[in-house]
Amino acid sequence: MEDREKIYSKRVRAGKRTYFFDVRSTRSNDYYLTITESRRHPQGEGFTYEKHKMFLYKEDFDKFVDALREAVDHVKTELMPEVDFSQYEVKADELDEVGGTELKWE
Repeated sequence: MEDREKIYSKRVRAGKRTYFFDVRSTRSNDYYLTITESRRHPQGEGFTYEKHKMFLYKEDFDKFVDALREAVDHVKTELMPEVDFSQYEVKADELDEVGGTELKWE
């Protein structure tokens, strides 16, 4: 699966976590999305990385985005209405070298 061609990639840095959104192609020239969470852990003199990967197929794109939007909106409006989430908006100067986004949330 790792040898599939990467068509597009977006990276989101979030403290000790980094999220990767990668569009890949299948042998039959179909497309799917992999979402990877990478967490950095100190080990000895360096770090080790724990990764979790999810595959999202085209037939589930809309359902996934709708459910994600509903869950985020629920947190923002019902659970944390007092929080100003605009402070987390992405600024143009935070775009990284691969066209992704670096959000520096700690």
